[in-house]
Amino acid sequence: MVPDVAPRVTKAGTTVAIETGAGRAAHFEDAAYEAKGVSVAASAEALYASSSVVCKVQPPSIEEIGQLREGTMVVSFLQPTANPALVEALAKRGITAFSLDLLPRISRAQAMDALSSQATVSGYHATLVAASQLPRFFPMFMTAAGTVPPAKVLVLGAGVAGLQAIATARRLGANVRAYDVRPAAKEEVESLGATFVELPLESQEGTGGYARAQSEDFLTRQRELLTTELARTDAVITTAAIPGRQAPVLVTAPMLEQMPPGSVIVDLAAESGGNCELSKPGEVVVHHDVSIYGAQNMPSEMATHASFLYSRNIAEFLGLLIVDGELKPDFDDEILDGTCVTHAGEVRHKPTLELIGGAAK
Repeated sequence: MVPDVAPRVTKAGTTVAIETGAGRAAHFEDAAYEAKGVSVAASAEALYASSSVVCKVQPPSIEEIGQLREGTMVVSFLQPTANPALVEALAKRGITAFSLDLLPRISRAQAMDALSSQATVSGYHATLVAASQLPRFFPMFMTAAGTVPPAKVLVLGAGVAGLQAIATARRLGANVRAYDVRPAAKEEVESLGATFVELPLESQEGTGGYARAQSEDFLTRQRELLTTELARTDAVITTAAIPGRQAPVLVTAPMLEQMPPGSVIVDLAAESGGNCELSKPGEVVVHHDVSIYGAQNMPSEMATHASFLYSRNIAEFLGLLIVDGELKPDFDDEILDGTCVTHAGEVRHKPTLELIGGAAK
């Protein structure tokens, strides 16, 4: 929560409280919250013991779950299939948990779409990282000493993060190309002034606007064709991810060895396995004179606006839970039904339920 968004929640007849210092890293001081009617608690433990709804960014730990009152509602990025033990703990504690990474891709949910808002931050910042680390200019320069050609940037994946990366690289003056397994992305890529890379491969369009998981045979052929593109690229930004699954490996070690010396890869999928074979989350790996940046929690690098956007998403979502100052979730609402992971001692998210072998009571 950020101070300016808090009144959107309090006007519904609720009280809002934060842990002291919670906003400091994003440059929001306790006094700014208090000025907006938000109370400041001395510790997170005090909030867990007294709150009806707890909103977080990262999932609560097992220890934190034990501090919540039974029946508390939790709103967060839970990534339930990656954290089945956490989901079981939430169910056993009687917590009603909502995971924003499960939000249905429908127009009514757009204002709550935290994945998209944070992907916007990631795509923008990834491009700045690539530009700052590449030992070449992004834009073309015409000087008395000669003309410097623009950098050649390739964006892999044209979802929200990829499109923001494309737009930012174009603003910086780079020559931008982009590839996506969904042919429908071509129009969006070209509308931003970039060139869409078309490979002779079948479409991999999945449900909800996401790409579907690709077979190993498809990925092998894709890598062979992308090698030619990488050989003439200065900076690569990879953004291909499938919610709840391992990220597809798009760039192997032999492929990046074809890139020009000093080239840069920024891998936004590093935390889910990586689009680049050599990526390590939170680390820079140099291989064959190519630097691979394994992005980790990229939105936190731009905490002020990432927090502002996430706060707006949270405020909109809470509008579905709170009616006239009271918690009245309607589980017939497809947004609440789709995002609810646990409720009344049961695991409601079917993929996670299959992982743990049955409903937790």
